[in-house]
Order: sequence, then structure tokens, then C-alpha cells
Amino acid sequence: MAATLADVAARAGVSTATVSRVLRGNYPVAEATRSRVRRAVAELDYVVNGPASALAAASSDLVGVLVHDIADPYFGILAGAVQESLGEPGADGGRLAVVCGTRSSHERELACLTMLLRQRAAAVVITGSARDDAEAVRAVTTRLRRLTEAGTRVVLCGRPPLPEDIGAGTLTFDNRGGARKLTEHLLHLGHRRIGYLAGPRGRSTSRHRLEGHQEALAARGDADGPVVHVSFDRAAGYDGARALLQKEPRLTAVVCANDSVALGACAALRDLGLQVPRDVSVTGFVDLPFSGDAMPPLTTARLPLQEAGARAGRIATGAEEPPPGGLASVSAELIVRSSTAPPPS
Repeated sequence: MAATLADVAARAGVSTATVSRVLRGNYPVAEATRSRVRRAVAELDYVVNGPASALAAASSDLVGVLVHDIADPYFGILAGAVQESLGEPGADGGRLAVVCGTRSSHERELACLTMLLRQRAAAVVITGSARDDAEAVRAVTTRLRRLTEAGTRVVLCGRPPLPEDIGAGTLTFDNRGGARKLTEHLLHLGHRRIGYLAGPRGRSTSRHRLEGHQEALAARGDADGPVVHVSFDRAAGYDGARALLQKEPRLTAVVCANDSVALGACAALRDLGLQVPRDVSVTGFVDLPFSGDAMPPLTTARLPLQEAGARAGRIATGAEEPPPGGLASVSAELIVRSSTAPPPS
């Protein structure tokens, strides 16, 4: 038979109210008393009734982490960093991360937010790009407002701020600035025919990185190149690079929406008999762990995913204050490696 709250109280020699206070961690209790209760919980293998506790406390120990694809290293790093920042589940102040994969589906994202609201999640961290259209933004804003009104902390990480203030903290990545730095680097090397493999249409990250690339070209004035939209994966990069070269066979550089796309582009160029960077330079974006080990190592724009995810987790649990005004921009650092070189003469 499972142990009850009363069993724990009797074993520890305290009231059931004191046991509840220790388990919730929201009321001052003497350390000696706290230790007795913890020991009794461990000896009796007592498990808190999560739904009942959530109803009583108006929140649970759950922290929802929304990602597009947990198998993607970008999201794996962010989710892992958030989880590490939450402390040990079951310990004082510890939280349990529930990672929700949305598969880049707007409908799945809304469904996950609704379920986390029903579970009275303590916090929600949303990562990745957002849908750009007004209806989708409005629907997400409505769900998040309901969460914050219910007492759930909401943090956006690597995502643009909402159009209205609902009390969410936002860590936005400087995707425009990072893309601009990459294209400026290629222009400085002497490239003028630069193709761009943009991310999927209708996503904020895709649009911002493309805008940064186009800003750099416009500032130069005598450089241009085709644009092909692809998904954020290696296979799409492979097909996209071949499509770019069909549009403009004289390309000397390809800027890619992320590192996975860049790997696919490099493979396509090799299969076409071209060498990187002798014939065509290639850049990525993010600086995922494999980027420095690619052949050749990728020039890219580094986003500090580990640090950003950890900070998002601390803000979500109240261990760190939200940034001033609720918004902070995370810069992208240009990392130059051997996948870029001056164009062939």
C-alpha cells in the first residue's frame, strides 16, 4: 500500500501541514525539521499526488520546453541547457522538464500550450522560430496570456518578442546581424555572385537571416545572387545547392540558413565536381558541435545556445530576474574557418 502524507508526518513527528510546506518549498521551515521530513519521504518512498498538489498550490513542478525537433542538435542543446538549469527533480526548488516536440506545426504548438495550462505548469520555455502570419501570432499570444494570467512564467528563447506585453521574458537571437556578418565576410573576400539557401517561408528565423544577407548585398551595391528556400536540414541543403547552381552556374559562394543545410550544400558541390572553398565558398549559421569537424570546417555565425538555454531556464524558475523591459538580444559571433576563401581568379 502506498504511503500517505499522514504516514510521512507520523514518521517525521510533524504535522501534515508541515510536510506539505516542505514538499512545496514555499514556506520557511527549520532545517532540522526539513531534514526529518525528507528522510521520512525517502524511507517511505512517498510520491506526491501531482494533480492534487497542483490544484492545491495553483501550480506544479513541471516546466514545459517547446522545441521543433528534439533530434535537431540546435534544439537538443537548448532543451538540455534549460533542463540542467532546473535543478534535480524532487530536490528543494527542483523542477521536472517536459520536452514537447511540435514538429514545426503551429497546431501542435497550440495544443502543447493548452495541455501545459491544464497541468498548471510552473513555467514554459518556447524555443525556435515563430510563424510570421498575424493569425498565428495572435493565437499563440492568446494561449501565452492565459498561461501568465494563471501564474505560469513564460520565456521565449531564440524567438522574436510578442507584439504585446503579456509578462513573458524574451531572449531573442540576432539572426539579422549574424547573417549580415557572414555575407560581409564573403564580400570582403571578393565574392560578388553569392547564392543564399534560406530557411522555410513564413518563419521568423528564415526571414530575419535572409534580411541580414540582403542588407549586406544592398550596402555593397554590385553583388547579387539567387535565393532558394529550403527546410532546415542536410537533405534540403543538398537539393537547394544544386537548384542554386542551376539558376546561376557562376556562383562563387553559398550562404546557408544553418549548419545542417551547409553540410548538405558541401556534399552537393562535391558530387558536382566542385571543391570547397577552392571553387565555391560555403557558410553556415549557429556553430553546432559538428561544424568545426566538417570537411572543410565551416565558417559560421555562432549562437551561444548553451548559455541562452541555461539563462532561459533560470528566468523561468525565478532564479534570475528577466532582462530589463523583458527583452534581451543575444548576439551572433562570426567564426571564420576554412570553408571560405577568396573566389577563383
